[in-house]
Amino acid sequence: MLSRFSAVNRCLTLVALCSSAAVQALELPLPPPGEDVVGQVQVIKAKYEDTFADLGTANDLGYLEMVAANPGVDPWLPGEGTEVILPTRYVLPPGPREGIVINLAEYRLYYFPKGQNVVHTFPLGIGREGWGSPLGVGRVTVKTPNPAWYPPKSIREEHAADGEILPTVVPPGPDNPLGPYKMTLSFPGYLIHGSNKKFGIGMRVSHGCFRMLNHNVLELADMVPVGTPVRILNEPYKFGVSAGKVYLEAHAPLDDEGDPSVVDKHTAVINALLKRDELSGLRLDWEMVREVVAAEDGMPVPIAAQTESVVANSDDPF
Repeated sequence: MLSRFSAVNRCLTLVALCSSAAVQALELPLPPPGEDVVGQVQVIKAKYEDTFADLGTANDLGYLEMVAANPGVDPWLPGEGTEVILPTRYVLPPGPREGIVINLAEYRLYYFPKGQNVVHTFPLGIGREGWGSPLGVGRVTVKTPNPAWYPPKSIREEHAADGEILPTVVPPGPDNPLGPYKMTLSFPGYLIHGSNKKFGIGMRVSHGCFRMLNHNVLELADMVPVGTPVRILNEPYKFGVSAGKVYLEAHAPLDDEGDPSVVDKHTAVINALLKRDELSGLRLDWEMVREVVAAEDGMPVPIAAQTESVVANSDDPF
């Protein structure tokens, strides 16, 4: 099997040939039954004034996923004519494809509208260390356009410790950190909302809520009815099937207690694989798996063919 570098490069070469058209919003057709991969990686040429934050805003991508997909490229000044990878191919999150699914490890939200054969996906800012976002299953309870912000006591105290006095209420407008729309979740105290700061989308920046680009939150709010289920995961390693191949997509794990060891990462990969019963018995390219896990660039890479079966009691892959 190709090395990870060759596999990704071959994919990029093919896509780059047809990447001159304007990038479309991330509304993607769902794959056929039994498959899990949507979208295509794209390549664009940066203009002189481009930054990763600007390119992310224009292409519904978060800052950290742009950095991970473009190692060695200066995120603040890529440079005129520099080829920049847009990592717009995804393994869909595991579990039911319904309602809103948030995967914290990839700073991304997926919305599966009922009765439609598409998925919409958007970058998110999530809870920073010490203010983690929740996990579990809930729903959208209230939708509020042009919300006022009532900073809770804990946040007012945190700002006061830094010498900044927050008002008890911030009215709607450009200074409101909730942006033009908020969706209240059944997780007490948590929201999906816009932001008056573009930077930070696709990063750990919030007090636990889910921040979106303003044009994204307006688009999502227009589609999502009250009562929509919301499922929040933390899955840094996603396995998926497409056109007879098995793919692995790897992201940097979220860990407030320091970086997990290589052994911990490999254990998490195997645990993620074991959740996919239909993938048991495959002969995986474990060298490729190790390269994908080490890269943590968020791009799906083929690691096996579905037709390749594994011999029982094979050697430990790691």
